Amino acid sequence: MDIRKPPKISIRDIKETDLVDYLFKLGYQPAKIKGVDYWYLSPLRNENTSSFKVNRKINRWYDHGLGIGGNLIDFAILYNNCSVGEFLQQFNETLSFHRRDSYKSESDKMQPKIKILQKHSIGSVALLRYLDQRRIPLDITEQFCEEVHYELNNKIYYGIGFKNDSGGYEIRNPYFKASSSPKNITTIKQNAKEVAVFEGFFDFLSFMAIHKNQVKINSDFTILNSVSFFEKARPFMEQHETIRLYLDRDTTGQNYSRYAFSLSDKYSDVSDLYKHYKDLNDWLVNFGRSQKRNINQKIR
Repeated sequence: MDIRKPPKISIRDIKETDLVDYLFKLGYQPAKIKGVDYWYLSPLRNENTSSFKVNRKINRWYDHGLGIGGNLIDFAILYNNCSVGEFLQQFNETLSFHRRDSYKSESDKMQPKIKILQKHSIGSVALLRYLDQRRIPLDITEQFCEEVHYELNNKIYYGIGFKNDSGGYEIRNPYFKASSSPKNITTIKQNAKEVAVFEGFFDFLSFMAIHKNQVKINSDFTILNSVSFFEKARPFMEQHETIRLYLDRDTTGQNYSRYAFSLSDKYSDVSDLYKHYKDLNDWLVNFGRSQKRNINQKIR
């Protein structure tokens, strides 16, 4: 089997992909479920009350704040800020999703496990383009990541894999966000007195990209791989004299920063450096190229 060349997926198959499953792979979970309606904080904008609805029976979404909705393709071109053609091309170059055979309740569904098949240096055209879109240099990515091919629901997929301390992988590509078991934090130790803390590995890679020309970065690193692992990461973080938090600028990230301040004065929040953006990578993608020199002087 040639796992580098997945079969092309028809537009009909893409439209019939389970939207709830698709959003889960992107990292979104419903805030509430009422029958067949799944309510989310909108992935398309910032909000505090969930007003983005997916009707799982008909597999359609509607954003009440924006007053628009549609099928998966309609959502994807807004979410990725791309044309239909670009989405279809990247979709076929990257992976297929799970076709929605029929509606099942949450009690009938079990999250399938990912089986890692092989790992090697990053060479897929789709993944290289993805890194370029997120402004992460390949040489930096290859220091910490691999191209991972894996099996899920008897189908073969691939993405950028970032290994955690237990040997599991965080896996990302333009349309997929998932983890293989076991899930854990990732720590990078350089015997430094301070540690920089990130929610996800793309923020960590963004930090490394910003400091690409720096001879030595005098810091250890903690990548939570999920903000819910904050408590698990505390023993390692609190071994250091200084703990710099590069958490997301959303409500959850800021709440964890405030919680950290209540624990110790070792913690400091440096997210004001990208305060008008979702996270450090969002800053790098949308604003970083022209302002990299300024922020590089502020981040120690």
